[in-house]
Amino acid sequence: MSPPIPPIHKRIFLVAAGDLEGAGSVSTAVRRTLRELGVEPDVVKRAGIVCFEGEMNMVLFSQGGRIILIVREDRVELLFSDRGPGIANIDLARQPGYSTAPDWARELGFGSGLGIPNMEQNSDRFEIHSRVGEGTVIRSTILRGVHDDTGDRGGARA
Repeated sequence: MSPPIPPIHKRIFLVAAGDLEGAGSVSTAVRRTLRELGVEPDVVKRAGIVCFEGEMNMVLFSQGGRIILIVREDRVELLFSDRGPGIANIDLARQPGYSTAPDWARELGFGSGLGIPNMEQNSDRFEIHSRVGEGTVIRSTILRGVHDDTGDRGGARA
């Protein structure tokens, strides 16, 4: 068995609960960092979507948390961990349109129930673990350089 390949880049971002003014700043920094590292544009776009959705879920629903960006030669990983209410029914939360957003979030245009489905759709591998009353941990993996002749991305989802 070969030793694990060390990351090219790793960065930790903190996300504050309820910080609507700062919401989106982490996903902007992630996209900028990936571009600076020469990551493929399709991977940058997908990572930006995953990061924004995860970041907004943390801002709107949790008591705060962190996002870890890990860039490797063959993949980009985004790890989300928060403190908060957790997700009571992960299968339901994965369904497009399902939302537990409060009225104030809906009045601001959030809470369409597409956050987790968008994260999963833009990941090649997606794992979500949650414990009610403690928080949620999500790992999104986006493979680099995985295209066929048509430009479609490959990869298996977990």
